[in-house]
Amino acid sequence: MLVVVVCLTGLVIVWITQWVYSWSNPKCNGKLPPGSMGFPFLGETLEFFAPHSFYNIPPFITKRITRYGPIFRTSLLGKKVVVSTDPEINNYIFQQEGRSVLLWYTESFTNIFGQQSVVAQHGMIHKYLKNLILHLVGPENLKANIVHELDELIRRHLRSWATHATVDLKEVASNMVFSYAAKKLFSYDDSNSIMELRENFKAFMDGLITFPLDIPGTSYHACLQGMKNIKKIIKDLFEERKASKTSHGDFLDNLVVEVERKESILDEGMAIDLVVALLFAIYETTSALMTLGTMFISDHPHVLAELTKEHEEILRRRDNEESEITWQEYKSMTFTHMVINETLRLANIVPGIFRKVVQDIELKGHTIPAGWVVVVVPLAVHLNSDVYTNPFTFNPWRWEGKELHAGSKTFMAFGGGVRLCVGADFAKLQMTFFIHYLVTKYRWKVVGGGDIIRRPGLVFPNGLPIEISEKGK
Repeated sequence: MLVVVVCLTGLVIVWITQWVYSWSNPKCNGKLPPGSMGFPFLGETLEFFAPHSFYNIPPFITKRITRYGPIFRTSLLGKKVVVSTDPEINNYIFQQEGRSVLLWYTESFTNIFGQQSVVAQHGMIHKYLKNLILHLVGPENLKANIVHELDELIRRHLRSWATHATVDLKEVASNMVFSYAAKKLFSYDDSNSIMELRENFKAFMDGLITFPLDIPGTSYHACLQGMKNIKKIIKDLFEERKASKTSHGDFLDNLVVEVERKESILDEGMAIDLVVALLFAIYETTSALMTLGTMFISDHPHVLAELTKEHEEILRRRDNEESEITWQEYKSMTFTHMVINETLRLANIVPGIFRKVVQDIELKGHTIPAGWVVVVVPLAVHLNSDVYTNPFTFNPWRWEGKELHAGSKTFMAFGGGVRLCVGADFAKLQMTFFIHYLVTKYRWKVVGGGDIIRRPGLVFPNGLPIEISEKGK
């Protein structure tokens, strides 16, 4: 009996050893990029998602670039992964969308957003959903409606903030952006209900990129509950719209009509998931951008002076100084767009852009096998001293004479290729209007906070308290 136990134990040890070896030394039809795979299943996930300082390339990335170069292999969330910090490779990957690579999100991310969400779609369905979104944030609607709405929104909120001695800019900007997005998407404008919805959304955000342990007390469990509550609210509104046929002039109205159109490929579940995805995209990007941009402007008086000069010149050219901002004025704010691009370059809200390889890719002497995942890391390019001089310095003038309204191999704030974010102009429009009224109508001073952590998105643990008052008062 003892001999049998010893033999079985030996076989198990041999099997485990071989399994660990094969995990650590994956094979492919070519030469894999250098790297390490970490522990089976867990891989190097914890280190990849570990919080780190805002003014740094993630230590996980820096360490491996030093050891292996700009492209290396690893394992994250149970997947075999190649990480690229090479601008040429990144651009190639984006151009291969729909051919040798497809959009990919973690299983937990997809489960939270829904299998039918715009974030999980490819090919014709993605193009179809993208066209629906363009009705909301495309250039025509921006010019016709959103310019006016944002002008009124930002004036009203800034006036309100100035009635308080101090406000936490991150908090009030988040409230402003969230309430506007909820009203624009599904006419949700009751103040008490908005706060309840935002609390659910906050729980959802806090657990979005965590280990998928659906156990009470974990961030992921709270995230799932938050998403469940959000979807129920939107589903109930959707059912009310179908029954009442009352028009509210919002995005949900368009989706109800589209779902009921005979030849439509949109169903109710897809419509609800699309609304949630848009609420997430609008909220997460813009509030962080406003907070970070204000902090940078406050820290750099010469930038504030140049912005003030540009915007006061716009006021001088008007017949009525109190007129709303026009589309032409928005497009003419060159230095403002330089400030926004520089803020976006440093912000890098997402830790990486994920693509699944569906057929082997040969790149610079390496093979990325089908079935693996490629992670493009914009931050590693945006903070690369070979690409940007003094990359950790906030310097809007580095954008002088450059294209300000598109992505490139070295600027991926809104992704790249066919997946370039359709809401990029919408986010920039909000930020531009905010800057215009902030520098022309108000004086402000940062009085605390300002700490920023990447976890992996931007987190302001102490907010950004500011004193703000109207000029001339």
